[in-house]
Amino acid sequence: DRYFVANAGSDYMVDVIKSLNVEYMAINPGDTFRGLHESIVNYGGNKMPEIITCLHEEQAAAMAHGYFKVSGRPLLVACHGTVGFQHVAMGVYNAWADRVPMIVIGGNDLDATRRGSMVGWAHTAQDPVKVIRDYVKWDDQPVSLQQFGESLVRAYKIAMTPPMGPVAIIAETFLQEDEIKGRPVVPKYASSRPPQGDANAVKAVAKMLVDAEAPVIVVNRCAHSQEGVDLLVELAELLQAPVVDRGGRMNFPNTHYLNQSYRETVLVSQADVILGLELNDAYGLFYGKTRNDGRVITINSRDLFLKSNYQDFQRYYSADISIAADAQATLPALNEAVREAMSHQRRSQIARRRHALKQSYATMRNQLLDAARYAWNASPVSVARLCMEVWEQIKDHDWALTSPTIFKNYWPQKLWSMDKHYQYIGNQGAYGIGYGAPASAGAALAHRASGRLPVNIQSDGDLMYGPGCLWTAAHHNIPLLSVMHNNGGYHQEFMQFQTMANRRQRGVTAEHVRIGNEINHPLIDFAGLAKSLGVWSSGPISDPADLAHVLKKAVDVVKNGEPALVDVICQPR
Repeated sequence: DRYFVANAGSDYMVDVIKSLNVEYMAINPGDTFRGLHESIVNYGGNKMPEIITCLHEEQAAAMAHGYFKVSGRPLLVACHGTVGFQHVAMGVYNAWADRVPMIVIGGNDLDATRRGSMVGWAHTAQDPVKVIRDYVKWDDQPVSLQQFGESLVRAYKIAMTPPMGPVAIIAETFLQEDEIKGRPVVPKYASSRPPQGDANAVKAVAKMLVDAEAPVIVVNRCAHSQEGVDLLVELAELLQAPVVDRGGRMNFPNTHYLNQSYRETVLVSQADVILGLELNDAYGLFYGKTRNDGRVITINSRDLFLKSNYQDFQRYYSADISIAADAQATLPALNEAVREAMSHQRRSQIARRRHALKQSYATMRNQLLDAARYAWNASPVSVARLCMEVWEQIKDHDWALTSPTIFKNYWPQKLWSMDKHYQYIGNQGAYGIGYGAPASAGAALAHRASGRLPVNIQSDGDLMYGPGCLWTAAHHNIPLLSVMHNNGGYHQEFMQFQTMANRRQRGVTAEHVRIGNEINHPLIDFAGLAKSLGVWSSGPISDPADLAHVLKKAVDVVKNGEPALVDVICQPR
């Protein structure tokens, strides 16, 4: 058979992937990477990586996004030519804005003499990565197997070096499908140490913090791991400084009295020194809101790498000291410098802040609980009641929240007890809708080996961007509890419409505000949708008194290793 190939190039590609210990490759199958697909299954034994079947490339990218934020390891995402890159774009952009690494491998068939059909022509480009190039850290289009191996290892290294981000490599079909020529070597991966802050600058920052009378720490994506959380707790306790956690990750336990995130406005306005760690938007947080004599310090790896087209940042802010470095990597040196700068007398003075901070924490917590009681027995269900009913069912398990909370008014952070890094993984990055459900599936995949209970409080509009991820969870036995926050519309846009109508003094009517914004009439049967995709489901539920019994059943299903969904008709937020 003249087409017989004993040692295909894609077998070598699998060897390179295995050398990087990549666990999974999320794919929607396509013929431009058919060679790699076959090699993973037959040559590689469908292990390291294992194929995860997705029903859309954007879902594949979102799964990779959620998976990394739990496991700390990137996934491969396969793209079929031009159409694959166009589908995957939103998921990659969310990861870029969230500073999350993923490795996109795109198939391409650039040699016109080898394209077998009109599909081959339609799905080929001279530069297929161009669609996403403005929001990946690096990409390459190798022309030999050796170059492919080196490029893939280089891409992995670049993706994993803070500020982290997506990368893309093209695997041409002739490299995948032709016989291996020569002896390409699998390159050895050597990780880069994350960039740490300049030693002299760190000492100067430590002295400012120790001398401050009202220091505040504001964080967003500071902690990469539990170690980062522990280091931040150590710093805050040394300084007796309140912490405002902006929620890009779970940076600081909400059970700790120094977590005073919901006092942000007053704390920023009273602070004489503010330490900002891995912030997106120092300008929006501090400009015009700080004391005239207040000083701001930033430690941010974003300063090491930006691009010009997609401007996922606010206006420029002039900090008093700005350190371009990874915040978590800098914290050990900063904590040590704070200890060295702190005399015994100053330590005693700082300790006197503790009582007032504990009192303000207790007051803040009581205010949050009082706010949660509002409309407690309402139907549709209040979001605070929904979150508390979920909490009652999961609190005695090793749980992890996998979905964003911005559209739930941050009630889980306000009401639940979070002290582990994996218990919250942050939001979409670019706030791209369609992230929550597949990212939760990816996060749940990462939690599966630890036997944790992953929880997704799922927005209705977000799920409808890609409900096929429910099938992926069922197909791959990914245990995940999804509880629908079904408010019947895009509530953010309800408010935007109201803002415009009020500004123009045109009045706001219920009839008008629903146009283009509601997801109702007909009401989507999310329980029926989930059931059709192989997921245990129940609902819709509009009486809060019915929640506990159903949620307990759903938790039992998930603990048994299967996904479950409960549809709850809710108040907007």
